[in-house]
Amino acid sequence: MRKVIMALGISLDGYIARPDGSFDFLFMPGDFMADFAAFHSSLDTAIMGRKTYDITKAMGEGGMGAKIRNYVFSRTLPPGERDGMTFVKGNPKALMDRLRKQKGKNIWLMGGGELGRDFLKADLVDEIHLGIVPVLLGAGIPLFPGGFPQRNFALIENKSFSKGLVSLKYKRVRSKAGKKKS
Repeated sequence: MRKVIMALGISLDGYIARPDGSFDFLFMPGDFMADFAAFHSSLDTAIMGRKTYDITKAMGEGGMGAKIRNYVFSRTLPPGERDGMTFVKGNPKALMDRLRKQKGKNIWLMGGGELGRDFLKADLVDEIHLGIVPVLLGAGIPLFPGGFPQRNFALIENKSFSKGLVSLKYKRVRSKAGKKKS
Protein backbone atom coordinates (compact mmCIF):
# COMPACT_ATOMS: atom_id res chain seq x y z
CA MET A 1 0.00 0.00 0.00
CA ARG A 2 1.15 3.54 -0.74
CA LYS A 3 2.49 5.32 2.34
CA VAL A 4 1.72 8.89 3.34
CA ILE A 5 4.99 10.45 4.45
CA MET A 6 4.89 13.79 6.25
CA ALA A 7 8.34 15.21 5.48
CA LEU A 8 9.43 18.70 6.43
CA GLY A 9 12.34 20.78 7.57
CA ILE A 10 12.01 22.37 11.00
CA SER A 11 13.88 24.58 13.45
CA LEU A 12 15.13 23.21 16.76
CA ASP A 13 12.10 24.76 18.44
CA GLY A 14 9.65 23.03 16.09
CA TYR A 15 8.75 25.71 13.53
CA ILE A 16 8.31 25.02 9.82
CA ALA A 17 8.34 28.71 8.93
CA ARG A 18 8.76 32.20 10.38
CA PRO A 19 5.59 34.08 11.44
CA ASP A 20 5.41 35.60 7.91
CA GLY A 21 5.58 32.14 6.29
CA SER A 22 9.17 32.43 5.07
CA PHE A 23 11.52 29.50 5.57
CA ASP A 24 14.87 31.02 4.64
CA PHE A 25 16.47 29.36 7.70
CA LEU A 26 16.07 25.88 6.20
CA PHE A 27 18.93 24.37 4.22
CA MET A 28 19.99 21.08 2.65
CA PRO A 29 23.74 20.49 2.80
CA GLY A 30 25.43 18.65 -0.05
CA ASP A 31 25.86 15.43 1.91
CA PHE A 32 22.07 15.33 2.49
CA MET A 33 21.20 15.59 -1.21
CA ALA A 34 21.60 11.86 -1.97
CA ASP A 35 19.11 11.02 0.80
CA PHE A 36 16.70 13.67 -0.49
CA ALA A 37 17.04 12.39 -4.07
CA ALA A 38 16.26 8.83 -2.90
CA PHE A 39 13.21 10.11 -0.98
CA HIS A 40 12.02 12.15 -3.97
CA SER A 41 12.35 9.14 -6.31
CA SER A 42 10.07 7.13 -3.98
CA LEU A 43 7.18 9.59 -4.63
CA ASP A 44 4.68 10.27 -7.34
CA THR A 45 2.25 12.47 -5.40
CA ALA A 46 2.64 15.62 -3.28
CA ILE A 47 -0.02 17.17 -1.06
CA MET A 48 0.14 20.64 0.44
CA GLY A 49 -2.10 23.21 2.05
CA ARG A 50 -3.10 26.44 0.34
CA LYS A 51 -0.70 28.58 2.39
CA THR A 52 2.24 26.35 1.45
CA TYR A 53 1.09 26.52 -2.17
CA ASP A 54 0.94 30.34 -2.04
CA ILE A 55 4.49 30.54 -0.68
CA THR A 56 5.95 28.11 -3.19
CA LYS A 57 4.10 29.83 -6.05
CA ALA A 58 5.44 33.24 -4.96
CA MET A 59 8.95 31.72 -5.02
CA GLY A 60 8.35 30.61 -8.61
CA GLU A 61 8.08 26.93 -7.76
CA GLY A 62 4.36 26.21 -7.29
CA GLY A 63 4.67 22.43 -7.32
CA MET A 64 7.00 19.48 -7.34
CA GLY A 65 7.35 19.09 -11.11
CA ALA A 66 5.71 17.24 -13.96
CA LYS A 67 6.53 13.74 -12.66
CA ILE A 68 4.72 14.41 -9.40
CA ARG A 69 0.94 14.75 -9.13
CA ASN A 70 0.30 17.84 -6.97
CA TYR A 71 -2.75 18.33 -4.75
CA VAL A 72 -3.60 21.51 -2.83
CA PHE A 73 -6.14 21.47 -0.01
CA SER A 74 -7.93 24.80 0.20
CA ARG A 75 -11.05 26.14 1.89
CA THR A 76 -10.97 29.31 -0.24
CA LEU A 77 -9.83 28.34 -3.77
CA PRO A 78 -12.30 26.54 -6.05
CA PRO A 79 -11.70 22.82 -6.62
CA GLY A 80 -10.44 21.62 -9.98
CA GLU A 81 -7.31 21.22 -12.06
CA ARG A 82 -5.24 24.18 -13.21
CA ASP A 83 -1.60 25.21 -13.49
CA GLY A 84 -0.44 21.62 -12.99
CA MET A 85 -2.23 21.36 -9.65
CA THR A 86 -5.40 19.67 -8.44
CA PHE A 87 -7.22 21.82 -5.90
CA VAL A 88 -9.43 19.95 -3.44
CA LYS A 89 -11.73 20.83 -0.54
CA GLY A 90 -12.96 18.89 2.41
CA ASN A 91 -11.83 15.94 4.45
CA PRO A 92 -8.45 14.48 3.39
CA LYS A 93 -9.64 10.93 4.18
CA ALA A 94 -11.77 10.70 1.03
CA LEU A 95 -8.87 11.70 -1.24
CA MET A 96 -6.43 9.43 0.58
CA ASP A 97 -8.78 6.44 0.38
CA ARG A 98 -8.97 7.00 -3.38
CA LEU A 99 -5.21 7.55 -3.84
CA ARG A 100 -4.22 4.56 -1.72
CA LYS A 101 -6.35 2.27 -3.91
CA GLN A 102 -4.48 3.43 -7.03
CA LYS A 103 -1.18 1.92 -8.08
CA GLY A 104 1.71 4.24 -7.47
CA LYS A 105 4.54 5.36 -5.30
CA ASN A 106 4.45 7.03 -1.88
CA ILE A 107 2.60 10.25 -1.14
CA TRP A 108 4.44 13.28 0.28
CA LEU A 109 2.51 15.39 2.76
CA MET A 110 4.77 18.42 2.40
CA GLY A 111 3.02 21.12 4.41
CA GLY A 112 1.74 22.88 6.29
CA GLY A 113 0.97 22.49 9.94
CA GLU A 114 -2.81 22.84 9.74
CA LEU A 115 -3.09 20.27 6.97
CA GLY A 116 -0.73 18.00 8.90
CA ARG A 117 -3.06 18.28 11.88
CA ASP A 118 -6.03 17.23 9.70
CA PHE A 119 -4.08 14.20 8.44
CA LEU A 120 -3.04 13.27 11.99
CA LYS A 121 -6.64 13.61 13.24
CA ALA A 122 -7.76 11.21 10.52
CA ASP A 123 -4.79 8.90 11.26
CA LEU A 124 -3.54 9.11 7.66
CA VAL A 125 0.19 9.64 8.34
CA ASP A 126 2.31 6.48 8.01
CA GLU A 127 5.75 8.04 8.47
CA ILE A 128 7.22 11.35 9.61
CA HIS A 129 10.57 12.49 8.22
CA LEU A 130 12.09 15.57 9.84
CA GLY A 131 15.14 17.54 8.82
CA ILE A 132 16.08 19.54 11.91
CA VAL A 133 18.27 22.58 11.37
CA PRO A 134 20.31 24.06 14.26
CA VAL A 135 18.47 27.35 14.70
CA LEU A 136 16.01 28.59 17.32
CA LEU A 137 13.42 30.96 15.86
CA GLY A 138 11.51 31.82 19.02
CA ALA A 139 8.27 32.25 17.04
CA GLY A 140 6.74 31.00 13.85
CA ILE A 141 4.39 28.47 12.32
CA PRO A 142 4.54 25.27 14.37
CA LEU A 143 4.95 21.88 12.73
CA PHE A 144 2.34 20.41 15.04
CA PRO A 145 -0.44 22.84 15.96
CA GLY A 146 -2.58 21.31 18.70
CA GLY A 147 -5.90 19.64 18.18
CA PHE A 148 -5.24 16.00 17.29
CA PRO A 149 -5.28 12.86 19.44
CA GLN A 150 -2.13 11.11 20.58
CA ARG A 151 -0.38 9.20 17.80
CA ASN A 152 2.55 6.88 18.56
CA PHE A 153 5.59 6.57 16.31
CA ALA A 154 8.77 4.49 16.43
CA LEU A 155 12.17 5.77 15.32
CA ILE A 156 13.33 3.95 12.19
CA GLU A 157 16.36 6.08 11.26
CA ASN A 158 18.50 8.95 12.47
CA LYS A 159 21.40 10.53 10.61
CA SER A 160 23.65 13.53 11.09
CA PHE A 161 24.82 15.67 8.19
CA SER A 162 27.15 18.63 7.75
CA LYS A 163 26.24 22.08 9.07
CA GLY A 164 24.40 20.41 11.99
CA LEU A 165 21.41 19.06 10.04
CA VAL A 166 19.86 16.01 11.71
CA SER A 167 17.43 13.74 9.89
CA LEU A 168 14.90 11.69 11.86
CA LYS A 169 12.47 9.17 10.41
CA TYR A 170 9.56 7.71 12.34
CA LYS A 171 7.02 5.02 11.48
CA ARG A 172 3.44 5.10 12.75
CA VAL A 173 2.78 2.44 15.40
CA ARG A 174 -0.81 1.31 15.21
CA SER A 175 -2.25 -1.10 17.74
CA LYS A 176 -3.37 -4.56 16.76
CA ALA A 177 -7.03 -5.22 15.92
CA GLY A 178 -9.25 -5.27 18.96
CA LYS A 179 -7.05 -2.91 20.97
CA LYS A 180 -7.61 0.79 21.39
CA LYS A 181 -5.86 2.92 18.73
CA SER A 182 -3.18 5.32 19.91
